[in-house]
Amino acid sequence: MKVLVVAATLEEIKPSLPFLEEKHIMYLITGVGMVATTYALTKFLQQHKVDLLLHAGIGGILDPSARLGDIYQIYTDEIFGLGADDNGSFIPIEELGFGKRIYTEKPPAHIQLPKINKAQGITVNNAHGAAENIMRLQQQYQKPLIESMEGASAFFVAEQEEINCLQFRAVSNYIEPRRRDTWEIGLAVKNLNIFLQRFLNYFNHVR
Repeated sequence: MKVLVVAATLEEIKPSLPFLEEKHIMYLITGVGMVATTYALTKFLQQHKVDLLLHAGIGGILDPSARLGDIYQIYTDEIFGLGADDNGSFIPIEELGFGKRIYTEKPPAHIQLPKINKAQGITVNNAHGAAENIMRLQQQYQKPLIESMEGASAFFVAEQEEINCLQFRAVSNYIEPRRRDTWEIGLAVKNLNIFLQRFLNYFNHVR
């Protein structure tokens, strides 16, 4: 089974590059955001056969009691805000009849995945940082909720191409008014890459 590891930035998976190259596992750096991810991933899949797309990255979590650095498996991801504003009321794209905004993982068949925390994801163009908007998220979504700028794009492309897809994210910060001095990006990247290498070793052993 051919695995493709996908990340938005090189920094997110840089500690794993020697491992990936040694194991001859393909990887792709797409750039940040839904548009860049969709384009880069689609272009890559036009030229390479892939059986499992493994999207890895860091993200913010809505739950202030969560531990920064923890790893989550994102089982469903939403293109946040895809629809129309009807005088303050949101109409989802599904109700407009023009598509869908929620996509799900597609694990490989007959593979026992590691038991880790699971979370719902939202994919945004503008990371939340205003108290009023964050309060709306808390009212609308159940915990845990993890925010990224690429996750739903990976699920979308995988669905279109009928490819198995998993997404794992390490929590680097809380979804709160922006305070970079409280972020734990280093810890999140470290834990993400430890998990990524262990998972790929495990996956290679059991498949």
